[in-house]
Amino acid sequence: MHPVRRRWAAALLLLPLLSGCFAARDGSPYDTGAAVGGGRLRVAMAFPPAERFSPYGADATLLSRLGVTEGLTRLDGNGGAVPALAESWTRESARGWVFTLREARFQDGTEVTPAAVAGALTHATHADPAPAALTGVTLTAEAAGKRRVRITTGTTDSALPLRLAGPSLAILSPKAYRAKGGTDRARGGAAGREAAVDPAGTATGPFTLARTTGTTRAILRRFDGYWGGLAHASGLDVRFIADGTARTNALRSGEVDIAEAVPVSQTATLDAATLREVPTARTTALFLNTRSGPFADPAVRAAARRAIDPSALAEDVYEGHADTGRGLFGPALTWAAGAPPRPSGRPAAARIRHTTLTLATYDNRPELPEVAQVLQQQLREAGFGVKLEVREYSRLEADALAGKFDAVVAARNTMLDTGDPVSYLADDFTCDGGYNLARVCDKAVDRAVAEAGSRADSAARHRAALAAQTAVLRTDAVVPLVHQRIIHGVRRAVRGVVLDPYERTFVGTGTRR
Repeated sequence: MHPVRRRWAAALLLLPLLSGCFAARDGSPYDTGAAVGGGRLRVAMAFPPAERFSPYGADATLLSRLGVTEGLTRLDGNGGAVPALAESWTRESARGWVFTLREARFQDGTEVTPAAVAGALTHATHADPAPAALTGVTLTAEAAGKRRVRITTGTTDSALPLRLAGPSLAILSPKAYRAKGGTDRARGGAAGREAAVDPAGTATGPFTLARTTGTTRAILRRFDGYWGGLAHASGLDVRFIADGTARTNALRSGEVDIAEAVPVSQTATLDAATLREVPTARTTALFLNTRSGPFADPAVRAAARRAIDPSALAEDVYEGHADTGRGLFGPALTWAAGAPPRPSGRPAAARIRHTTLTLATYDNRPELPEVAQVLQQQLREAGFGVKLEVREYSRLEADALAGKFDAVVAARNTMLDTGDPVSYLADDFTCDGGYNLARVCDKAVDRAVAEAGSRADSAARHRAALAAQTAVLRTDAVVPLVHQRIIHGVRRAVRGVVLDPYERTFVGTGTRR
């Protein structure tokens, strides 16, 4: 998943990452041939809003997938930064960039101006926790003319256009940042924290968030002033259904038109013509708590790693709809498709006696509890006592990040936040990482990630990222299990669902029935 979280440093501008391009089934997310008067679409999403639709945390991706928010740039199918709200950009210096804005309007009817864009980015820099795409990065933004915004970073960052495509850096109108009394929130609060931000009616995407019912439903209406063309669908009726079987049943019964993330176990209950399988950059792994509990001992981590057989998971739990874990980066990333990593210097495995641990996971992705059950059995056979805890993701994340479990099974799209492998490694496995489920703090890992971050050439950066991956695996803090393919359910009459390996886009202007 994608939470409180992810941070840090640099990437690359136009970098081939994935083996295939993505687009809507009948067009792109920016299908300017969209027609007026289309019907509403009924959509079932797997993850309910966890933070009241805050654009700075886990819900940022949810807003992006539903076509509510967008940034200055977006990712294309090869992992490159391409225009969105910015139609072009130039690099002025090692730390300075100028972005030229296209003519566009916010959903509240106001114009997307340089001052508004600079203000939105400034608010993002003061959010706490920091947006995923900005971890370890300082940034200032200012208007630089009628349609231009100047962005300056604290250090050289050749990946800035790629970073600005992150869902957590969506551009909202000034109204989004105003308190109920009508004053600008600025950087309020004793701790300097950004107050709650309201994306309803203040974003720039083809659909505007009109009404929500807690964490169960949302009503979206078409934004007729969208710069990318009028959406086919007149709006979206969204249900948040964490249970995968219930999501599938809603599709099969005709209650919804699109169901996100159909469980593998449910695919046989649907007509094959309704299934859309998407290779992704998502890796399911076992994260071991390296700071407290039994896995603070490297020898005990080694014993757990040796006890686990990931090959059984790909064939049995995922029924062939996943690839056996070979590292942190899966086969969807062409630059990582060579020989699997072979870490050396790992400690000898301890002999396990009377070692009890708590293994946690979440059920929004329905295969994960089954994966955890298989791991529970494999670990028990190695001598561990294993207590299994399964929750809905929004009730698990905070405790997982706080180290309240000994081990966590989680699925992570390694390219979700910035499209940069180095940023992912820094956020998930360094001492200052914001989404460090394994609570890793290892000097060798930090050095390897910093070295990778210093590389500007894409090929060299990839090689350094793979070396850093090996350093992470050497700690036995994480055991890669499978590289996932996501299966969506789409009724026969529906066209234009966006099949995005980065999982940032799902419904676009061309999505219709």
